[in-house]
Amino acid sequence: MISAQHLTIDFGKQLLFNDISFVISAKERVALVGKNGAGKSTLLKLIAGIGEATSGTITHPRDLQIGYLPQVMQLTDGRTVLEEAQTVFEEVERLKAKVDRLANEMSQCTDFDSTEYHNLIERFSSESDRLHMLGQENYRAEVERTLIGLGFEREDFHRPTSEFSGGWRMRIELAKILLRKPDILLLDEPTNHLDIESIEWLEQFIKTSGATLLLVSHDRAFLDATTSRTIEIELGRIYDYKTNYSQYVVLRQERLEQQRRAFENQRKEIEEIEAFIERFRYQATKAIQVQSRIKQLEKIERIEIDDLDLSHIHFRFPPAERSGDFPIIAENVGKAYGSHQIFDHATFTLRRGDKVAFVGKNGAGKSTMVKCIMQQIQDYTGSLKLGHNVRIAYFSQNRAQELDPNLTIRDTVDRAARGPVRDKINNLLGAFMFGGELADKPVSVLSGGERARLAILILLLEPANLLILDEPTNHLDMRSKDVLKEAIKKFEGTVVLVSHDRDFLDGLVGQVYEFSHGQVIVHLGGIYDYLSKRRMESLREIEATSSAKKEIPASQKKQTVKEDYQTQKERSRIRKNLEKRAQEAEDKIVELEAKLQQIEAELSAPNLPMTSPLFGDYEAIQKQLNQAMKVWEEAMEKLSENESI
Repeated sequence: MISAQHLTIDFGKQLLFNDISFVISAKERVALVGKNGAGKSTLLKLIAGIGEATSGTITHPRDLQIGYLPQVMQLTDGRTVLEEAQTVFEEVERLKAKVDRLANEMSQCTDFDSTEYHNLIERFSSESDRLHMLGQENYRAEVERTLIGLGFEREDFHRPTSEFSGGWRMRIELAKILLRKPDILLLDEPTNHLDIESIEWLEQFIKTSGATLLLVSHDRAFLDATTSRTIEIELGRIYDYKTNYSQYVVLRQERLEQQRRAFENQRKEIEEIEAFIERFRYQATKAIQVQSRIKQLEKIERIEIDDLDLSHIHFRFPPAERSGDFPIIAENVGKAYGSHQIFDHATFTLRRGDKVAFVGKNGAGKSTMVKCIMQQIQDYTGSLKLGHNVRIAYFSQNRAQELDPNLTIRDTVDRAARGPVRDKINNLLGAFMFGGELADKPVSVLSGGERARLAILILLLEPANLLILDEPTNHLDMRSKDVLKEAIKKFEGTVVLVSHDRDFLDGLVGQVYEFSHGQVIVHLGGIYDYLSKRRMESLREIEATSSAKKEIPASQKKQTVKEDYQTQKERSRIRKNLEKRAQEAEDKIVELEAKLQQIEAELSAPNLPMTSPLFGDYEAIQKQLNQAMKVWEEAMEKLSENESI
């Protein structure tokens, strides 16, 4: 489907690609990975037909439909959300209007034997067939499902797009791309502006769409859920792995170890050759051997290795004084903007050492609650108290704008660093992609994303006993996120994380605070425990809805649905298959839950070693349970749809 041959992109001072080639076949789902600046976004643009390579070619079928979502795009206003999404189907609307006009002309024609009437019939038949071929007779329902899946409420449909933030308007653009049903999706960081629910919906869409996918993302969980092949761009070359991201990381480490060994062997060989040349350079009897060694040295293709190895970076936040036992106490906290109540009667208490996640749809009140805690918003109702001796380190996107634009990156970090961490400044700069010459650039030339990264790095250097981080990972690559996550794990104080990054939250938080429909609901357990619980609640709602529909009297069904025998027979066959699949999944869920209970009992045994295989068994079975739940959910949804037709 997509073929890149001998592709080179040279910006003069920077060589992005050097003679790379690859092929992406139909229906493949490929992750494109590499450090920021490696050329991932540039490659997507080339495939989308934006820009040209220095040399080489990218070819694809002439009629290939490409859906491209860049990180930054020009957004237009002037329509409502629904109207903007429906612009995808303007051709359908034109056809429908044309078919209606032809039908009206036919109804007014009185001479059924005339050439004009027969021409009308032919044109009507042709345009009707064309409309049917587009397969979008009920596209309005599809538009609504897509917008709801991406987080919009029905009351948002008729609001002007100009009322929404850039992130929400990006969702509209993503909806338009998905509704076009392109042959290949080119998505550049699609999850940056999505909440967890919308990310999960997008995962399912991609899995069932059948479209080819080329994805750039720093969301490890999203990559694992949607891709099965990984192409890494590094030092102008590509490395192709026929596996998902997590397995790629393991294989990449093995490759780097081999590369380092080869580099060391080559370095020793070069040193030996250079030593021979230097030793016998001025001896006439060795002139031939010296020239031979010089030619040998020139022919050696130097091995390059990634100079950034984060395995040795173990960073801890600077120690701060111990806080009181209850850093945050909220009682009946509420906040409204005019008549719009964001949340109300929110009551919770954070104990010292708690690590919690604030999750929910964008606009549900997560950041608003953080601003209330920080007293940036003070007109809330209820009581919100900070405990004794609480010292807060707070990150928000606004913090990036507070950096001194006249200082260099290195000076900014140097001024914030205290104590032993000063010896690791170069490592930290490299870990957050500010290594080398970039460290000496002034803050004023940095992009918004780079400033946000620098602000997080500064945050790591502040003594605190309460961390409040609002979307800290949006501008971090995988390696930087790992450094931040490891530091938070070792942090002995209290942590509040607003994030939609499931992999980042996994193993980091022990409680999840769900912001939904004006309420704040506390869930004990990690992020995947919360998601499993929420998924099961959704399944029960679906099952209850399905049961309610079955109770509709047969007389009413006959009034609303008229089917011929063959249609009923086919629907019955489909229903039986779905019921069987749902029952098998349900049996599997019961079996796996029993196994988990047994392992949980064994894990509670005293003096259980951390190396016990039970921990791995528990995680493996938990993943199987999540998968079984997904299968059951899909079967019940389709069963519900089957019953509703």
